[in-house]
Amino acid sequence: MKKNKDNNEAALDEQLDNVAAGDEDTVVENEAAEAAEEPQEQEPQLSEEEKLAAELAEQKRAYLLLMADFDNYRKRTLRERQDLLKTATERAMSELLPVVDDVERALQAMETATDVDALREGVSLIHDKFVKYLASQGVKPIASTGEDFDPDYHEAITMFPATDEAQRGKVIDTTIKGYMIHDKVLRHAKVVVGQ
Repeated sequence: MKKNKDNNEAALDEQLDNVAAGDEDTVVENEAAEAAEEPQEQEPQLSEEEKLAAELAEQKRAYLLLMADFDNYRKRTLRERQDLLKTATERAMSELLPVVDDVERALQAMETATDVDALREGVSLIHDKFVKYLASQGVKPIASTGEDFDPDYHEAITMFPATDEAQRGKVIDTTIKGYMIHDKVLRHAKVVVGQ
């Protein structure tokens, strides 16, 4: 086997020398002579165990490649999800900054304001702007006062004796408003329920 390798290397060196000298016909002749000299090698017959071992090794290699691909996919999707959350948070906060600016202006105006009605109107405008922002983000208040008590949306903080039979099992008062975001409860409404 080693002699074959040495002979092949010598032949290759000779071909390279001939090409360098410009003797291309010699290269073709040498290749034809080598092809005639080399006996056709036949594949050795593999035993059944060797075939199974080779097949098992191939399947192990394919499995490891698949696992590596899946691990890369998992890491990439985790990174993309984190980037998406970060981007969404940045956008939401940047849209909230004008409301913060309005609140700061209102606080400055409170220090020198003498007209309470104008100040009240300004704060009401800021509140409306903030509620519109929340609505644009999919946040909406949960209807509570006067509605039937629903534990999916309401949190009963106390029970109060109802003066009217129609108020039994209904929300009498809302102490803290509840909110939903895209049909999911963000915060339950804290309510007083008639009994």
